[in-house]
Amino acid sequence: MIRASAMYKLTACLALSLALVGCGGDNFEDLRQYTDQIKARPPGKISPLPEIKAQEPFLYSATQLRDPFTPSVQETAPSSSGKGIQPDPNHIKEPLEAYPLDTLRMVGTFELGSNKWSLIKAPDGAVYRVQPGNYLGQNYGKILRLWDDSIELVEIIEDGQGGWMERAASLALSEESTEGGKP
Repeated sequence: MIRASAMYKLTACLALSLALVGCGGDNFEDLRQYTDQIKARPPGKISPLPEIKAQEPFLYSATQLRDPFTPSVQETAPSSSGKGIQPDPNHIKEPLEAYPLDTLRMVGTFELGSNKWSLIKAPDGAVYRVQPGNYLGQNYGKILRLWDDSIELVEIIEDGQGGWMERAASLALSEESTEGGKP
């Protein structure tokens, strides 16, 4: 038995060495011929660089006009922000004010006695219950009314002139919720 296993090992070594000897042949003759053909070609011509045209200088003659990067008198005038609508600086932020309104999803409503709530799903997957007086979104959106299929709210946004203005907004019941999908 010892001799049989030694014979198998010897046969395997012999077969392996014969296979390796067969790999040592020179099979690159066609590659050498192709390389020699490429080297024998005459060198190609490089086209000359294009001529650079001189640019005519431009004389800026509007130095006496207002600098467009400096605010005009009208833009720097104090706005009516202190007199009109503005967000409450003492307002304590609610959890759903951390998310933009378009990322929040209304997923349902429920009533208990005379109290009615809407269910809002935040982007992090948490579901919150809200009612009139709660805040939603990043624009100081205050809930005015709850409906079975939507929430009506008013946001306070900047008017672009240093003041604030109100904007009506709503959040509709998510389609997934009405089709029986996952809220």
